[in-house]
Amino acid sequence: MAGDQKAYQVLFERHRQAIFHIAFKIVRDKEEARDLVQETFIKAFSSLKSYNPDYRFTTWLYKIVANSSIDHIRKRRINVFSLDQPMSTKDGEVNVEVADMSYNPEKDLTTKQNQLSITKAIDSLPEKYKQVIVMRHHEDKSYEDIAKILAVPVGTVKARIFRARELLKKKLKSLRY
Repeated sequence: MAGDQKAYQVLFERHRQAIFHIAFKIVRDKEEARDLVQETFIKAFSSLKSYNPDYRFTTWLYKIVANSSIDHIRKRRINVFSLDQPMSTKDGEVNVEVADMSYNPEKDLTTKQNQLSITKAIDSLPEKYKQVIVMRHHEDKSYEDIAKILAVPVGTVKARIFRARELLKKKLKSLRY
């Protein structure tokens, strides 16, 4: 606090890594985090008069780096352009067209084929296994509710569901290869 440069250097070396770590966790960029380490120590050095010795120095310093990092993120400007307006280039104006990638017919077909395979596999199960799988996974019934409906112990329901799942795994695995 008396302006001793050697004391400042000791503090810098002692806390530099921790400050970098905090900044990096917030900004997620090593270069920006390194800059924020420098900025933090500059701010801390110029604000030493506001430091209250009743509190830990590291708490005060970590608060400075956290605030500086958050401010840095807020100040970042994201370069955006409107898809509705023509974009100016050196050759004139250009309309921007972006392909709609939200619908993927191949993925849709694969999903439908998978659902069909699962449905066929469930339908091919013996009735006692098919019942419990449908109640549990399609109707979201609890083990207890299934046991009441089928008038069997809960342990039997759990065993049937386990066995049904094993049979489904085998059936579906054979369909893939």
